[in-house]
Amino acid sequence: MSRADDASAGVSLWKGEKVHVSPLSGGLTNENYLVETNGARYVMRIPGQSTELLAIDRANEVHNTVAAATTGIGPKVLEYVRQGDVMVLEFIDGPTMSAQALHSKEMATRMADSFRRLHAAPRFLRDFNMFRLIKKYLEIVAAHKVTIPADYRERLPLVREIERAVGRASLPSMPCHNDLLCENFIDDGAALRIVDYELSGNNDPCFDLGNTAQEAEFDDDLRATLCEAYFGRLDERQLARMNLFALMSDVGWTLWGAIQAKISAIDYDFTGYYTARWQRALEVMESDRLKRWMSEARA
Repeated sequence: MSRADDASAGVSLWKGEKVHVSPLSGGLTNENYLVETNGARYVMRIPGQSTELLAIDRANEVHNTVAAATTGIGPKVLEYVRQGDVMVLEFIDGPTMSAQALHSKEMATRMADSFRRLHAAPRFLRDFNMFRLIKKYLEIVAAHKVTIPADYRERLPLVREIERAVGRASLPSMPCHNDLLCENFIDDGAALRIVDYELSGNNDPCFDLGNTAQEAEFDDDLRATLCEAYFGRLDERQLARMNLFALMSDVGWTLWGAIQAKISAIDYDFTGYYTARWQRALEVMESDRLKRWMSEARA
């Protein structure tokens, strides 16, 4: 809390006012706090330790969060303090989502609506490509002697095949979130708002659809519902690309979790996190589903 108090003291928005600062749970990269003053509530975000090793660009994050807010889906940025990269955000009043809360066709349809709005935002500052990020993470892994699954590199030729398959029917890049944990959705009663734009960037919109389907553990029916609601029809080829990007979420975030296990000061089982991610990815890689998705994506 001393770090939070120091950060709070540098915010001009409530300078001279009596504030109450309390931690918000759920963050795996940063420290998030609820700040209350004069009957108003704000969210204050402080970067976690060594997050530059996770390929997080704070200038990109701030720019993209401001852009996302213009759609009504992202939270408003009320102040940014360069010293310490402290961001003060609009507090969104409503329940934070979970996989269980999102498991319905109604919620999948609402998620698709939020994505259409977000993807229509002003252009984000930088691009995002999971295949390039994996390459960068592997360089960080080598430089910092990070432990990763022993068979990870053996699967890289298959990853390159997947990249070629999703590239066959790629969509124009749009502003995408790229890190759609269920907890990054907040239901304000009118829309599913989306927070935390650390890894945001212009990307193929199917990555957002596949990534969120994986994080929410959607079955085939809910994935089809999400696809149909987003595109206006059930596009089997784009559904296959969604499913391939869902797999790539596990492949990429396996390395993210391994790096976090090495550098993070947050009390969380990152080793268990990346091990489970990799096991889930292996199950798909060794299944007939992967062959079918790749065939449909190439069709």
